Amino acid sequence: MAGLKVPEITLVFWVIKILATTVGETAGDAVSMSMNLGYLAGTVIFTVLFLVAVSAQVRSDKFRPFLYWATIITTTTAGTTLADYADRSLGIGYAGGSSLLLGLLLASFFVWHRTLGTTATGAINSKKAELFYWVTIMFSQTLGTALGDWTVDTAGLGYDGSALIYAGLLALLAAAYCWTAISRTFLFWAAFILSRPLGAVVGDFLDKPVSAGGLEFSRYTATMVLLAAIFALVSFSYRKGAYVKASACSRPS
Repeated sequence: MAGLKVPEITLVFWVIKILATTVGETAGDAVSMSMNLGYLAGTVIFTVLFLVAVSAQVRSDKFRPFLYWATIITTTTAGTTLADYADRSLGIGYAGGSSLLLGLLLASFFVWHRTLGTTATGAINSKKAELFYWVTIMFSQTLGTALGDWTVDTAGLGYDGSALIYAGLLALLAAAYCWTAISRTFLFWAAFILSRPLGAVVGDFLDKPVSAGGLEFSRYTATMVLLAAIFALVSFSYRKGAYVKASACSRPS
């Protein structure tokens, strides 16, 4: 891991990632809906925060856990408001927004691989690789929001049905990681992308009205509780700069 500024992929990583995607939904909705600022203003605010965080992350000389996860959270919040703006304010719909974002994500992977020869997280050891990494993550987080909304509303699966679908797909990827020889890079990015709509539908389930199938928790309260959980896990997992090793299986490298 020497020279890398991204975390080791452990079970704890995925728990924090799902929490971060969930807080992205509640915090994004808090700004755009609860504060009545709208999707465009929310997108501008969170995009500025994302650019500031990415700039600090790229300039950093080593892996800094809180900076890394703060940057991840800015991608989930910006992804929430950006996807909602494209899907609802621009009127292209969930299917149109998902298709557009999928195209952008695939283009990002293609250019990244053509430029550097790999999209593996173990090769994030240069500023150029970092920039590709964060652009790809931003597209994946935005796509995840649109996918979550599409399965809940357009496909009519609701919050619980959508959550079960995405959790099931993630379980299949975990099984493939443990018991097959499928590329780890492919499995990582597939799980990274699918964990976003899971967090999105869980976040919506927490704060949407009971009449719409949600629990109607305060977006502010849900956001603060989720942030506290992320802070606690990051503090525990990376104490004194060391990784807490926790893996669902022991597949050899």
